[in-house]
Amino acid sequence: GLFVWHLKNTGIRQIPCQFVHLCRVANDRLITFQYFNFLKRMYVTQYNKDLSQRAKPKSDSVASPFRELQQLDQEKKVIHKIRPISPVHQPLSETSSRNELREIKSAAETEDSGPPVRAESKEDRQWKEMKLRLDDLPGILARLSKIKLTALVVSTASAGFAMAPVPFDLTCFLLASLGTGLASCAANSINQFFEVPFDSNMNRTKNRPLVRGQISPLLAVCFAASCGVPGIALLTLGVNPLTGALGAFNIFLYTCCYTPMKRMSIANTWVGAVVGAIPPVMGWTAATGSLDAGALLLGGILYSWQFPHFNALSWGLREDYSRGGYCMMSVTHPGLCRRVALRHCLALIGLSTVAPVLDITTWTFPVISLPINLYISYLGFRFYRDADRSSSRKLFFCSLWHLPMLLLVMFTCKKSLLEKEDKGDLLGGNHGRAMEITLP
Repeated sequence: GLFVWHLKNTGIRQIPCQFVHLCRVANDRLITFQYFNFLKRMYVTQYNKDLSQRAKPKSDSVASPFRELQQLDQEKKVIHKIRPISPVHQPLSETSSRNELREIKSAAETEDSGPPVRAESKEDRQWKEMKLRLDDLPGILARLSKIKLTALVVSTASAGFAMAPVPFDLTCFLLASLGTGLASCAANSINQFFEVPFDSNMNRTKNRPLVRGQISPLLAVCFAASCGVPGIALLTLGVNPLTGALGAFNIFLYTCCYTPMKRMSIANTWVGAVVGAIPPVMGWTAATGSLDAGALLLGGILYSWQFPHFNALSWGLREDYSRGGYCMMSVTHPGLCRRVALRHCLALIGLSTVAPVLDITTWTFPVISLPINLYISYLGFRFYRDADRSSSRKLFFCSLWHLPMLLLVMFTCKKSLLEKEDKGDLLGGNHGRAMEITLP
């Protein structure tokens, strides 16, 4: 019994050691669970042949991938020609059928001749030198000088000349109008010369003569010089030096200040408004030879009118201005754009009221001009509130007829020279009586 008890104790103690030894031996001899399963499957398949897997017979020898590529290349090289199918119609005669066959053959020949057509399309896409015709030159120069804008400048200068409290001089009026128009043509031409790379990115200006290459830059500069120098000479020598100085300053302000500022700051709008306000001042100085309160009032009206006019125009062209790289209020500060337009619409009412105070018009002018000023102010408020294309277009088109209507009403309500002379005589007489009373 003691011997059996000793064997049991020694066996229990040696079980862990034996288990570790068996694991080592199993790892050394690669006896794993997967190996036992493999032996089991082999035993089953040997005694049960029905359970063995049946291998599918291989297909015929497959062509090598290189041969397949060769076959694909051969298939690509094959060109299938599709003959044109003539429309089905009733046979007329043998001659008509022959003509149809000839047409079919000619169509097939033209279809077969592919490379010449491609060559022609490539030639069409290449840049070609545009020849300048003498018949097209006046229209090109008119677009280069922005003839519509020049006409507006001349009309505002004429309004300033007509509003001056002096007798009308036809020769001076014609010289002032011609000189102002030539100065405006020169300024617009130089402006387009500087803005060619930026105008090409805008839909509104991509068809200008310099952008399309219809005229050379040298010819544009020569045209600007041939307009600017005689225009300033006419204003200086034919009218008076003050008007000539204002014309030269306006050209400088438009070309050297306003044009580069359009890509730098939104202050360009205020500078451009000053440029547009100078022509009526030039008309006033051409008639009187001096800067009076009336000249400043006319300039103020033109200055305020340009903000609703241009801000409404630029609102619909925001995409173009951003594409061209111009820094406009409508692009960078849309809220300010609408507020400024509304403010200057209301300022037109105040400026119209100041005119009789400065003894330029009668008191009927602010009364008659009040409806049109209220209407443009109403459209300015709609533009400020809605901020859409519809309201901006209405304000812009209203500004087109508002300015000539306002200037026409202002001219009709202008004080006559007789009234001013009588008022001056009355003041002179009262002053003389006062002097007589004060004298002993």
